[in-house]
Amino acid sequence: MGILTDYLIPGIMLVSAIVALRKKQDVYATLLEGGTEGLQIVASILPSLVMLLSAYHMLRASGAIDLLARWFSPAARFLGIPPQVLPLMLIRPISGSAALAIGADLITVYGVDSQIGLSAAIMLGSTETTFYTISVYFGSCHIRNTRYAIPAALCADLTGFFMACATARWFFPI
Repeated sequence: MGILTDYLIPGIMLVSAIVALRKKQDVYATLLEGGTEGLQIVASILPSLVMLLSAYHMLRASGAIDLLARWFSPAARFLGIPPQVLPLMLIRPISGSAALAIGADLITVYGVDSQIGLSAAIMLGSTETTFYTISVYFGSCHIRNTRYAIPAALCADLTGFFMACATARWFFPI
């Protein structure tokens, strides 16, 4: 299996170059054109990403995330969600790396085999960084009006959060 993966990408590049040469295309110019388009896409979505990351860091530094988690704790307990995972639920739609850090902290503090650790791990695997994804995809297409994309994606995230906790309870009873 290692041999296949070692030669897969060079093989794809070689086949692509041979096909391009047979069609008498300028491979170098095509690669430059693709690189230029890639840089233009990065430049167009960069302001959205900077704004999103700045908003996340301001919320985290102000303590708003912790305050929201405290407010929602009674409702979370009623719904069967461990209150300790609320910061993860609040951050996950905004920042994947911050969500991974919170998930790692939860697993370190409560353990891999705890309901909290299992719920956090399942949440990380079954939900999306909604605002990041929307800003990247819609920003690259210059779409300003997202219509129903954000509410639909947040509903999907909420369903993922509830089902992650339910899955941890049902399939991994502790």
